[in-house]
Amino acid sequence: MQALDNFLVHQSEYAKKLRPLLPEEAFLPDRSKILILMINVMILVLGWAIASYLDRWTWYLLPLYLPLAVLMGNSVVVLLFSTHDLMHSSAIRSPHLRRAISLLGLTLLWMPPTLWKVVHNREHHNHTNSVADPDRNYLHQQPNTWGKWIQDQFVPSLEVHPLGLVLGMGTAWGVHTFRNLTSVLFFNHKDVTYVPAAFTVSPKEKAAIVGELFVVISLHFSVLYYLQFHPLKLVLAYFLPISLGYAGVMFYIYTNHMLSRMTNVNDPLVNSISLRVPTVFDRLHFNFSYHTEHHIFPGLNSDYYPHVQRLIQEHYPARSHYVLGAGEAWRLLLQTPRHYQDETTFTTWSGKTSMTCPLESQPL
Repeated sequence: MQALDNFLVHQSEYAKKLRPLLPEEAFLPDRSKILILMINVMILVLGWAIASYLDRWTWYLLPLYLPLAVLMGNSVVVLLFSTHDLMHSSAIRSPHLRRAISLLGLTLLWMPPTLWKVVHNREHHNHTNSVADPDRNYLHQQPNTWGKWIQDQFVPSLEVHPLGLVLGMGTAWGVHTFRNLTSVLFFNHKDVTYVPAAFTVSPKEKAAIVGELFVVISLHFSVLYYLQFHPLKLVLAYFLPISLGYAGVMFYIYTNHMLSRMTNVNDPLVNSISLRVPTVFDRLHFNFSYHTEHHIFPGLNSDYYPHVQRLIQEHYPARSHYVLGAGEAWRLLLQTPRHYQDETTFTTWSGKTSMTCPLESQPL
């Protein structure tokens, strides 16, 4: 294992080499994300406004609402990815405005912005796919807690049941948020065992998370109240769009790192994966498929991620295997176990079936 680690390159080394090759405008704030975020908020509001009349529709007209529910689901995806970009950049300089817009963008994800800054910007980006990364697969040797059991039952893997996978696609984001929220709000120490990697927050951060969570709950309740707690309206205009949005988000997130080996050196070309997806999805989702490129330059305008990918392929051709077709990545997820036996080996819940991480067959 040590021999492999000697070939790992830290993220900062890639950034140092590639930074001079990128245009200056690639690092300027991109305020267009704010406008796109607000447009998608309006799509959701429009969807709820139309849904308020669903109890007056004849039953055979109800399927006409489904395309709008799909569009609303995509808006949930866009809200996360646009807010994700904004919170990595300096597009909003006012801290109060930045917090308000981030809260608006993350509300349907039940994610307080302060928690997102900690779990994603601070912990995940600095410890990507290491033992300290809260977004990694569980280790086989970790206790068999409820958090680990849920991942085993609902995350794409060699063992997952199709029904569990379908249920997990629409709920896994909520589980991820609930795990991390309860870990820091109720315990806030690094001995918590039901998360993949526990982290702590400061008293100031904890107070901010509590305040933001109150706003999130209030906004969700407001939507439910507006829909009159009517079962049909809730199913079609609240639960269905949110579940579809979570499924879209999780498709990307599952492929970002879960197929990769663990690393004790933060090497994005080894511990991260970029996807090849149809151009329309890159346009809709701010090039989120270029995830490895994002890990090299977290604050970069996402419009320039394809440029970074071309530079990587030119300067690091031996590591171009980090880019996978979306279908291929999903197939590999379903053909491999989801717990780490060691840094380069996946294993099942029982530990009876083990496989080398599929990308380990490629040269470092």
